[in-house]
Amino acid sequence: MARHGGRGWYGRVLAAAVGVTAVAAATSVWTAQAGVVDRQGAGNSRPSAAGSAPARATVSEEIVHASDKGARGVNITIDDGPDPTWTPQVLQVLKEYGVKATFCMIGPEAEAHPDLVKAVVAAGHRLCDHTVSHDTTMDKKSESYQSQEILNAASMITKASGGVRPLYYRAPGGAFTPYSRHLAASQGMRPLGWNVDSKDFELPGTDAIITTVKSELPNGPTILFHDAGGDRSQTVAALREILPWLKQQGYSFGFPVR
Repeated sequence: MARHGGRGWYGRVLAAAVGVTAVAAATSVWTAQAGVVDRQGAGNSRPSAAGSAPARATVSEEIVHASDKGARGVNITIDDGPDPTWTPQVLQVLKEYGVKATFCMIGPEAEAHPDLVKAVVAAGHRLCDHTVSHDTTMDKKSESYQSQEILNAASMITKASGGVRPLYYRAPGGAFTPYSRHLAASQGMRPLGWNVDSKDFELPGTDAIITTVKSELPNGPTILFHDAGGDRSQTVAALREILPWLKQQGYSFGFPVR
C-alpha cells in the first residue's frame, strides 16, 4: 500500500456473521494449519522476544509476489484489520465466491477482536503479521524497534487465533529492511509484497478501485485491499465485482508462495 498516516479504528462490537458457529468450526482448521507450520519448524526454534511464540523454520527472506497457483493465479490480500464492521463483510464476499485470501493483521486489532481472527482461520484464510502500530517509517527506526513491532504483533495474532501462526510478514507501506526481512523469515514468516495496489484506502469510489485493479493486474498476481482503517464499503462493493471478473478471465485464487 502507499504510505499513509493514522487510522480511525471502529468499536469492539462484533458482527453477528462471525458468531459461535464460526468459532466452533475453527478448531479443525487451526489444528491443520498449526500442524503445517509445526512441521515446517521442527528442530529450528530459537529464543524470541518476550511474550512471542517460539521461532519456526526459516523461509526465504526475499519479498514474495508470486502465487502458488502459478501463472494464472492471483493472491487476494486484505490489510489493517480485523475490524468488527468490515472484516465480516469481506469474509462474506470471499465465501460467496469461494475465494481464499491472506489477512495482514495489526497486532492490537487482532488482540481486541480474537473472534474475528478465529473466523478468518476457520474459513481457510491465512494470517500475515502487519506489525503492532503500522509505522510506515519503521525502516528508519532501530533494529530493536523493528523487532518489537514484528515479534509482538506475531505473538498477539497467534494468541488471538488460538495458536495459528502468521505465515507472512508485510511491512507497513512497504517499509522493509534487510534486518526486518531476515527476522521475519527466521520466524517462519515470508516477507510479502504486492503488485496491484487497489488504492481503496483513498476512497476513490468503487468504479475507480475496480479500474485500478484491472489496469494494474499485468504487474503481477498479488492484489492489495483493506478491511479496516475507515469506511471500507467501497472495498466490499469492488470485491463483489472483481472476484467474479477474475474468474471469468481464467484466474484462480491462491496464496503467496512460501
